[in-house]
Amino acid sequence: MLLAAVFAPKSAAQFRTEAFSQNYNDTGAPEDSVESMFSFKQYARGLMHKEELKIGVSFGGSTVFVGGQQIYNRQYWKLPIVYGTIGAGLGGGFYFKNKYDASVTAYNEAFALDPNTTVVADSRAKLLSTCCFAAAGLSYWGTLMDGVINFDKEEDHHAGRATIYSILLPGLGQVYNNEAWKVPIYWGGLIGSYYFYRTNDFNYKRFNRIYKEAVDPESGYSESISADTALYYNDIYQRYRIYSGLAMGLVYLLQIIDANVFAYMMDFEVNENLAFRVSPTIIAPDMQYAMQNGAGVGFRLGLTF
Repeated sequence: MLLAAVFAPKSAAQFRTEAFSQNYNDTGAPEDSVESMFSFKQYARGLMHKEELKIGVSFGGSTVFVGGQQIYNRQYWKLPIVYGTIGAGLGGGFYFKNKYDASVTAYNEAFALDPNTTVVADSRAKLLSTCCFAAAGLSYWGTLMDGVINFDKEEDHHAGRATIYSILLPGLGQVYNNEAWKVPIYWGGLIGSYYFYRTNDFNYKRFNRIYKEAVDPESGYSESISADTALYYNDIYQRYRIYSGLAMGLVYLLQIIDANVFAYMMDFEVNENLAFRVSPTIIAPDMQYAMQNGAGVGFRLGLTF
């Protein structure tokens, strides 16, 4: 069902529409092929406003060419903010990282000369480096989100926007589809999977350390857990850690599919005028080879909803 949901919207691109007309004299156009998911030429023409872009193409291109969505949306005034915040975050991150690395090198050299040295690594520089890189990542994420929000505002409900919302922030696509009641379900699945992943990762590293100490004769290991027992639990928790990671990825993927499918179904309504009709009809084949046998008599089934 998941594979069908993912590939169904693109399945029509695998076939030429002429194939269903049963016209065997048609040689077909050479350009009939699988629909291209992304084209750099198309993306470049879209940025020059020579061609309209789909929201998926605009988003995909802007993940690499930062600021492309703002250019396509004709919001050029945002570009200095985009490049300035991301550039400042990256610059500050690398500056403080180099400062921290230099302090670690100085500490190692001082410790080699005197184990009681008072030289310490600059933990403040490490914290500032992490904060700067996080700020750059948040600015990059905000740039993508801003481009999706401002894409084609005239359309009331956009399935592509719902899908990308869920990619950027799990559950946001469901809120966009007016199905906010699903958010606790998906976030509960993500948080629960992450919790088990961290727990299994902690236990895996613990028993992995115990096993290495138990098999090392120079480690002075004297615990009650044997090497075989430690290896047994090491393998179990390693396997559970993989399962937890897969579960977290599956929940994330499922909420994206959910947002996409139900966004397409927003305009799908079933009213009370349900009707099923069976009536005789004349079947006239549209194949030139079948015309030799003439038309036939059959039944026509109709379903109205």
